[in-house]
Parts: sequence; structure tokens; C-alpha cells
Amino acid sequence: MGTYILKRLLLIIPTLFFILLLNFVVIQIAPGGPVEQAIQQAQSFAGMGQTGGETAVTNTAYQGAKGLSDEMVAKIEAQYGFDRPMHERFLLMIKSYLSFDFGTSFFKDKPVTTLLWEKMPVSLSLGLWSTLLIYCISIPLGIKKARQHGSVFDQSTSMLLAIGYAIPAFVFAILLIVFFAGGSYLQWFPLQGLVSENFSELSLLGKIKDYFWHMSLPLLAMVIGGFAGLTYLTKYSFMEELSKQYVLAARAKGLSESRVLYGHVFRNAMLIVIAGLPEALVGIFFVGNLFIEIIFNLDGLGLLGFEAIVQRDYPVIFGTLFLFTLLGLLLRLLSDVLYQVIDPRINFDARGDQ
Repeated sequence: MGTYILKRLLLIIPTLFFILLLNFVVIQIAPGGPVEQAIQQAQSFAGMGQTGGETAVTNTAYQGAKGLSDEMVAKIEAQYGFDRPMHERFLLMIKSYLSFDFGTSFFKDKPVTTLLWEKMPVSLSLGLWSTLLIYCISIPLGIKKARQHGSVFDQSTSMLLAIGYAIPAFVFAILLIVFFAGGSYLQWFPLQGLVSENFSELSLLGKIKDYFWHMSLPLLAMVIGGFAGLTYLTKYSFMEELSKQYVLAARAKGLSESRVLYGHVFRNAMLIVIAGLPEALVGIFFVGNLFIEIIFNLDGLGLLGFEAIVQRDYPVIFGTLFLFTLLGLLLRLLSDVLYQVIDPRINFDARGDQ
């Protein structure tokens, strides 16, 4: 297992490199970058001070550079680091990333590492609490559905699960806002933010209540939109194990159904469920969080990345991309490790394709 982990860790380096390279090339050739935005702002300010007549048009590649001198355009390019060739900018970025220096945001005037650190608690709160709730609901429900397969309970809950699986979490989020957060009906919950404005003045119990009051709707939307798949996975994993010979033998010995289920079936059936936890975290953190943070205006990593894309804030874009990619690769490695911890019969080192 140690050799396999070492190979996977070494593989992370070229994977990160090529992902950053591909995204760097795509973003650099996309129109509307920070230099063009700065030129347009400067040109609009210059236009406000004009008294009449046509302004000069410089011989530049930027479409918004009318009325600006070549020297001004060169200063704007140098301000954002675009006075160097593209390959040189990429190599300088990679060199800085080796020391986890992601640069400074173009528009927030803060180091990217500081921004990531400030936004991390919100994303962690959403990701960890929603994952805990999803597993606490899905596993017992999946086990009960497996034991009562074909019953009225199984069929009725399958209909609800199908709805939850088919409708994205952000749709549930919008519906919850409309009905319970000051939309067209009730105003039981706050519309945005993680805590109230007077949070620092509250007692410890008041802070806890205020925190979960704000988290209720975002977590509910993520749980409703995310527990269906895990429930089905748990159900069919247990159904597969319940049909095997060792279960029939245990029942023939006179063991109770609970002892058969939790003493023999549970460990084998939960292998794929528990080992899939890192993969579930990847989906919840990097997909579910993004839309929920935008809809509920929660100042987390998802909202930070979305704003950076809109503003073409390249240091923040690549900083969040680097962090998400690194965490995703590490979580997938953790998933493989959990497989072998839960079932020692799995031996990745013996696989010739690794």
C-alpha cells in the first residue's frame, strides 16, 4: 500500500501542472480580461473629461483602448503582469505556487491565500454538516429499504427519492427561499449570510442558535438534493450482500435477523458506502457548495471563485482552482486507502497497471 500511495502522490504533481496549464491557456485567450476592463474604465473616465472632438486611437490589440496613450496602456499591462510573454507568466506562477504563494487579487487588494483562509470556514461548515446529515439519513433509510424491499414503505420512499434525485439542489434552495425566507409566503429564516449582524453581542447559546438558524435552509437544500443517490447505493449494496450464501448459512444457524444484518452483512455492505465518502465530499464541496453559496449569498470559496470568474481576477481563479484540484486528488487517494483499510483483501500494490 505504501508504494501505491507514493506513486499516487507523485502523480499529483504532473496532474496539477497540466490542469493549471490547460486552464491558463483557455483563460488567457478569453476576451474581457482585467487589462481590457481597466482600459475601458480609464477610457470612460477620460471620456467624461473631454469637451468635444474625436480622441486618438492607439495602435493596440485592445478594443477598449481608444483615447489612451501607448504609455498608459503599457502601465496598465505592467500593473497586471501582462507586460511579459504568456509562457513567462505561467512559469512565474508555477514557481510561486511551489511555495503556496498564489499572488494578490487584482480587485480585492488582498493576498489570495488570505482570501482563501477567510472564506474557508463557510465552505467547511456547509460541506461537513451537509455530509454528516446526508450519511445519517441515507444509511438507515437505505438499510430499511433493503430489508423491506418491495413493500409499501419501499415504494413510497422510492418516489420521494426519485424527486430528490431528479431536481438539483439549487432548485430546492430557490423554493425554500420563496416559501420560508421572505419570498411570497413566510419569513421564518434569514435570506442571506452565515450569522446575524449582532452575532458578536450574543451569548454562547445565542451564537449557536443564530448560526444554525442561518444554516437551516442551505443545509436543507443540500441534504434534499444529495441524499437520494447515497440511499440507493446503501440499499442495493445491502440487498446484494443479503442474497449471498454466508447470510443464508447464518440464518440457518438460528441467528437473529439483527445479528445477521449488523454482525455479518454490515461490514461488507458498507465497504463501498464508507470508501465513497471522499468522493462524496468532492461533489459536495466543489459542486453543491458553489450554487448554494451564490443563492444564499454565503461568503465562501464557491462565491469567491464565481466572483473571480466574472471579474477575470486571475490570481483568485487559479488559486481556488489549485486548491480545489489538490484537495480533490488527495480525497480520491484517501478513498482508495479506505477501501483497503475496510477490506484488507484489496491490494493496490499487487495491481500491475499502477
